[in-house]
Amino acid sequence: MNRNRKSGFTLVEILIVVIILGILAAIVIPQFTNASQDARKNSLTSQLQTVRSQLELAKLQHRDQPSPALIAGGTGNVPWAELTTKTNDTYTTTGTGVNFGPYLNGAPANPLNGGTDVVIATAEPGFGSTITGSTATTGWVYFPGTYKIFAATKSGGKVYNEADGSNADQ
Repeated sequence: MNRNRKSGFTLVEILIVVIILGILAAIVIPQFTNASQDARKNSLTSQLQTVRSQLELAKLQHRDQPSPALIAGGTGNVPWAELTTKTNDTYTTTGTGVNFGPYLNGAPANPLNGGTDVVIATAEPGFGSTITGSTATTGWVYFPGTYKIFAATKSGGKVYNEADGSNADQ
């Protein structure tokens, strides 16, 4: 008996496996790209809740007044300065009674665009509305009339719609 049989896969079998793997990859990969954007949106929603509750706590402990630095807006850490240090009931960092805060560990960065800058709105912004005076580093919009803070979209040019996240990529 002469056994000359060669074992292995045929070209057709290998092509079928490659095609099946390609189809599976085409189905699975888009799910991962959406997952990262969804994670950023969820992170932003959570961060908004935290920042809003800390701003409310600071206001309550400071004679029902919001942070003057936040009301002034600005870039970088400046609008967040009084919320990241210990202050007294008038937001002063020296003297007696310096026992309130800090409310935030640092200037919160918007997960959609990394911005920490605060633009002050003259009217309560609607979701998706254009932010007057915004730049690429605008992370937040603060409206002193209601003491409410909003997030900017990825471009920093519009107010993020936290209800459905529909304009996160703008």
